[in-house]
Amino acid sequence: MKVTNKPILLVEDDQVDAMTVRRALRDLHVTNPVVHVENGDAALGYLRGPNREQPCITLLDLNMPVMSGIEFLQVAKRDDDLKCMPVVVLTTSEEQQDKVESFHLGVAGYMTKPVDYHQFVEVMRSINTYWTLSEMP
Repeated sequence: MKVTNKPILLVEDDQVDAMTVRRALRDLHVTNPVVHVENGDAALGYLRGPNREQPCITLLDLNMPVMSGIEFLQVAKRDDDLKCMPVVVLTTSEEQQDKVESFHLGVAGYMTKPVDYHQFVEVMRSINTYWTLSEMP
């Protein structure tokens, strides 16, 4: 997603969805390494770990066990070291309240996962194009 080849943090509990994200990124020739964790608590553990590299982007599911995406955002966006990290919600939830809450908590984008793989690749292409062209501080 970025020329610097920083990792992409994928916070996703569904293994099939995680494989689909990896496949779509590979099909788009995105070479950034993908760090996959299965819930918000594990994501915080990674982001606060001693050897962690700040991701260029975090792709966040909302509906997860242990710590949901919304709960992750509530913690991360209050953390001075994490609050500027770009997060794009990538979820099956089409609940208006989830969208409102996500943007209230400072997400950079909210994408609904399409069922069709080709449409999913196009969603990932949009995210990739935006973050490739976007200039972060």
